[in-house]
Amino acid sequence: MREDNDQSDLSQTDLLDRADPTTEPQMNPDGTTEGDYELSRRDVASILYTVDTGDQQQLWTLLDPLHPADIADLLEQLNAYDRRRVVQLYGREFDGDILSELDEGLREEIISVLQPEVLVEAVRDLETDDVVDLVEDLDEPQQEVILDALEDADRVAVEQALSYPDGSAGRLMQREVVAAPEHWTVGNAIDFLRKSRDLPEQFYHIILVDPRMHPKGNVTLGKLMSSRRDVPLTDLVEEVFEVIPVTQDEADVAYAFNQYHLISAPVVDENDRLVGVITIDDAMIVLDEEHEEDILRLAGVADEASLSDSIWDAAKGRAVWLGVNLMTAILASLVIDMFSGTIDQMVALAVLMPIVASMGGNAGTQTMTVTVRALATRDLTAQNAMRVMLREVSVGVLNGALFGAIMAGVAVLWFGVPMLALVIGLAMLGTHVAAALGGIVIPMALDRANIDPALASGPFVTTVTDVVGFLAFLGLAAKVLL
Repeated sequence: MREDNDQSDLSQTDLLDRADPTTEPQMNPDGTTEGDYELSRRDVASILYTVDTGDQQQLWTLLDPLHPADIADLLEQLNAYDRRRVVQLYGREFDGDILSELDEGLREEIISVLQPEVLVEAVRDLETDDVVDLVEDLDEPQQEVILDALEDADRVAVEQALSYPDGSAGRLMQREVVAAPEHWTVGNAIDFLRKSRDLPEQFYHIILVDPRMHPKGNVTLGKLMSSRRDVPLTDLVEEVFEVIPVTQDEADVAYAFNQYHLISAPVVDENDRLVGVITIDDAMIVLDEEHEEDILRLAGVADEASLSDSIWDAAKGRAVWLGVNLMTAILASLVIDMFSGTIDQMVALAVLMPIVASMGGNAGTQTMTVTVRALATRDLTAQNAMRVMLREVSVGVLNGALFGAIMAGVAVLWFGVPMLALVIGLAMLGTHVAAALGGIVIPMALDRANIDPALASGPFVTTVTDVVGFLAFLGLAAKVLL
């Protein structure tokens, strides 16, 4: 019997499938089968069954048709014991692109399992940007193992990229570029491409440069191949041409790609000389990571959290903002305590308080989410801030009036006290307006103070809605009902 301290990701049904890899895939209601764009249970069971039998050739047969991203997903789904066995049996066929697709939390584990000669072969054919992404979060000994596997020129390129600030264009770019003198013709460029043996695996443009290696324009491969040989390359340059400074923040790079619909862009050093290129696939990865970080931060979770984190890391990453939430909850409780005598005289107030707080909190979260996203995409600026604020307050008034009226009717039917209905109706209206204001003003203020609004807005908005909601509801009750 094997020992495994990791909780297995396979249920008892999965274990039965594993013993019988011929199980038919399940059909979804829309007519697709389980496994469209992802590995099905049958695929995973077949792979694990092959590992159990130690059939390396069959494992290669099963994994070779899969995209590296699918193999990375497979490894992330397995427990540590099965993951190690798959990697060890896969052996010399291990593709370096799998390491690039893996969750960062698992890369060190997989690299430590790979044999040195397998690791060397895995990283040797990677583009420099993929190698940089692979090694930048590893410990120094593992970095040296990978760097030693590279050719001298590639190692120098990777080490230079690592010298740039974390999260900069210099870390994101690849050093393999296709550049041509600006005086060349289409024929010169085609002849060069046919003779060159060091072209990148994928590229979209030829970058025109002057004698000092300053980028002057991009020529798409489509225009190149559809033009006569005697046409000057300068006649074919793209209208949109953006040059990225090597120290530019990667979030700004991703924004530029999305804003101007770029496919690739040259990267220049402090002297405006061409040093690399960023392609759309890398920019979109950054954009996706930015979106993911915003979602996690809005929930008060560490922006590098993943399902592969240990229990301790997951708990530690969430504890900080839970502590902040606890402090704000205590503040709201102090407001309630101010009106404890009022609540003692009318128990109905205690029954209705959670409704006021919940509706206000949800309304504030809605406005805050829209605002944080607009700030991230730079759609919310100083020029349109007042218009957006009036819009959100108007939404708060409408929804507050609607749900205030509904709760007023509920309160009358529930408790038979007409004035209580008036109190909760007005409190709901005031809370929704406060939620709208807090949901937009707080993120904007934090952004102006260079504090990430996605990370810090939640507790403050919740505090505003709770405090205003309780003050409005209990304060009005004390004045009107007692």
